Amino acid sequence: MMEWLQRTLQHSPEILLFLSIAIGFWIGKFQVGTFQFGGVAGSLLVSVGLSLIGVSIDPGVKALLFALFIYAVGFESGPQFFKSLGPNSIKEVLLAMFMALSALIVVWLMARLFNLDKGLATGLAAGGMTQSAIIGTAGDALSHLGLPTAQVQQLQANVAIGYAVTYVFGSLGAIIICANILPKFMGREIRDDALLVQSELLAGAVELAPQQAMAMPEIIGRIFQVGPMVEGQSIQELELCVQHHDATNRITIEKLKRNGQLLDITPEITLKRNDIVLVVGRYADVVESGSFIGVELQSADDMELVMETAEVILRNSKYIGSSIRDLVQNTPAYLKHGIYILSIKHNGEKVSLTNGHIFQYGDIVTIYGTQSDLKRVIKEAGEILPSSLKTDCSTHAAGIVVGLLIGALTVHIAGIPLTLGAGGGALVSGLCFGWIHNRHQLHGNMPLAASQLLRDLGLAGFVAAVGLQSGLQAIQTIKDKGLSLFLIGFVVTIVPLILSMLFARYVLKYKNVAVFAGALAGARSANPAFGAVLDKAGNSIPTVPFAITYALANVFLTLLGPVIVGLV
Repeated sequence: MMEWLQRTLQHSPEILLFLSIAIGFWIGKFQVGTFQFGGVAGSLLVSVGLSLIGVSIDPGVKALLFALFIYAVGFESGPQFFKSLGPNSIKEVLLAMFMALSALIVVWLMARLFNLDKGLATGLAAGGMTQSAIIGTAGDALSHLGLPTAQVQQLQANVAIGYAVTYVFGSLGAIIICANILPKFMGREIRDDALLVQSELLAGAVELAPQQAMAMPEIIGRIFQVGPMVEGQSIQELELCVQHHDATNRITIEKLKRNGQLLDITPEITLKRNDIVLVVGRYADVVESGSFIGVELQSADDMELVMETAEVILRNSKYIGSSIRDLVQNTPAYLKHGIYILSIKHNGEKVSLTNGHIFQYGDIVTIYGTQSDLKRVIKEAGEILPSSLKTDCSTHAAGIVVGLLIGALTVHIAGIPLTLGAGGGALVSGLCFGWIHNRHQLHGNMPLAASQLLRDLGLAGFVAAVGLQSGLQAIQTIKDKGLSLFLIGFVVTIVPLILSMLFARYVLKYKNVAVFAGALAGARSANPAFGAVLDKAGNSIPTVPFAITYALANVFLTLLGPVIVGLV
């Protein structure tokens, strides 16, 4: 039985990958007090245990899963990332520099105290800081020391040993500090602060989840029985009754029933007492109109009406440069009848729905009305933004290709090869493609659910592959070398994070926990920790600081390899 299982798993190692995710997320749900591992850390721990079976995972699987995760993260955050670049990002630059410097000092001290050679020291740095690029730069630096070949090979082997011992805890330790200890240290929850920043970005607007709805909808419909105050008025006169305060305030009569028969509505038709009308408009306007139209009815036969929402990309040049007030006042009645503007987005950001907003080419205007009214306006104003649950796979596959090509580029500075790697390249590409999609939304659609799946499955699969690939080697190395090497790696992992956390809190004055946690995870190039932070945040707020510090950390930490070789 065991032989059959071993053969099956060797032939289909993906079974262990998904088993690690399944058990890991189940374990991650359990909570001890306020501490909770989460699915990412759980998947890592389970995969380390399952690595004892001795089944290896192809490194390409790990690279693929991580590329999917980091591309999706970048795509969602691209617009906000580019907006945040500039003087405001100086804190992220300083944090990434401090993290690299503190890691260098800690590794140097550990090497001095415990007589570590150059190979073990750089290996501990690579694993403790979860930056595998250090292995490459350190190996190259070791080969140029002019030492005998056998000694160089031994030092390079020690790099791998140090890396294997510390990498797993390097990932786990960063998760614990960034996602669990940091919120306790700050006295606030990541989720609360993420919602706080999101509220500030929305400028007071409410962003509803798919299962949410406002208790008091902005646009409502009410049925009234016409009374003596409006008897004899035309439909047009009645609709204009609530426009005296504000050019945008109005109601529309969508249905009219007289003596049990529905009548075709025209602006000139005259109302009679006991007519039944369906009034649609903004809440305050409908309530105001009810005070003089007549008695409100709970229901009436044949008065049902289906309303729709559509997003329109503004293309018609005659509306460019106009305000909402201008639009309402200058648009013919037949065209604007029954249309309500719910929101306006400029360059992907909601703008204040005031009469002073000036429409610009490419603005996305969300309008509400009947299907026939919407079609009439869309044809005049521009083109509809399709509401689709389908992902534009062509665009995003091309985006990942671009990212992988960027990651394959290598720049040599003072003989040291620097590269973003597949993950860094995919992040840069995702940020750029997200920014482009934000301005040209007809292409590159990715529903939020699809993005969430890529992020969850990509990261969980990545850490599971890491555990299956490195766990057995780490356990065997600890058995051979003793716990001392692991404990040194523990110090290399934890101390730079703690020092950087204190530096960021008291010197850089980070206050928002969600932003702080994202920046700290990025400065440590700790992708699993970032995934755990993102999961606790519940939105993309930690992504922007993470993207900045992560890109810098890929450079600063990579440079540690030859520096440690030179100092130890």
